[in-house]
Amino acid sequence: MQPIFITFILLIISNLLSSSHADVGTAAFYDPPYLPTTCYGNDESQFPSNNLFAAAGDGIWNNGASCGREYLVRCISASEASSCFPDQIIQVKIVDYALSSVSPPSDSGTTIVLSATAFGNVANSSTSINIEFQLV
Repeated sequence: MQPIFITFILLIISNLLSSSHADVGTAAFYDPPYLPTTCYGNDESQFPSNNLFAAAGDGIWNNGASCGREYLVRCISASEASSCFPDQIIQVKIVDYALSSVSPPSDSGTTIVLSATAFGNVANSSTSINIEFQLV
């Protein structure tokens, strides 16, 4: 076989294997005030300076073990046509628990509740979206 062909096949296999580690869930957003009461006890210094953070829903909360974890998030579909920016992948830090956050999420029961800035980077909808997410 030609070395270029073998490299091409290995590249395809690598892409297929690497994308299989992501989970699928839903995301909503919440607005300020952002007070990380559950994870950091009102310590706002834990927020990333780029405002790409989130509150964990029950599906990933894991009794607080998700605090500080970072996830890659990508919008894969939404109820409103053309709401997703599917080529945008963001990295968010979990700073709170969605059920105890000061600001209510735009939709309850989602996997991740993104800050308004984070949500606006992956979608332009005001409803919940379907996402692909992966622990970094």
